Amino acid sequence: MRFRGSVAREGKWWLAEVPLFDALTQGRTRKEAMAMMADWFATMAGREEFVVSVHLVGKGEFEIACDDTPVVIGLLLRRQRQRSGLSLAEAAQRLGAKSRNAYARYESGTSVPTVAKLDELLRAIAPDRDLVILQGAA
Repeated sequence: MRFRGSVAREGKWWLAEVPLFDALTQGRTRKEAMAMMADWFATMAGREEFVVSVHLVGKGEFEIACDDTPVVIGLLLRRQRQRSGLSLAEAAQRLGAKSRNAYARYESGTSVPTVAKLDELLRAIAPDRDLVILQGAA
């Protein structure tokens, strides 16, 4: 999976951002800022084996890539839930689930949602945001 980000110079720093994950880092160089973004993803995933790569795709744009779909979908759900200020129990309640474990399995990467289920999960935890996830050609 790949997620789009931007990198721009602000004063003496380069700022790298991936808005979908509410992720922002900085570095002294563009390369350092993008490396810091890869490190941010690896740290937030919380798994040693999680590998992230960064690819420039245009002036001021890059993509974060990883092959561990369950983990990155879980991270996306957790970041959006946290951004909405919801607990696991509140997210589960919005989905109509009887326990928070039903929702937590998606965040932990234990279960991988279908595209339709991912849409349902994101609408439950971030109803005020219209999230766009694009799939590019392989």
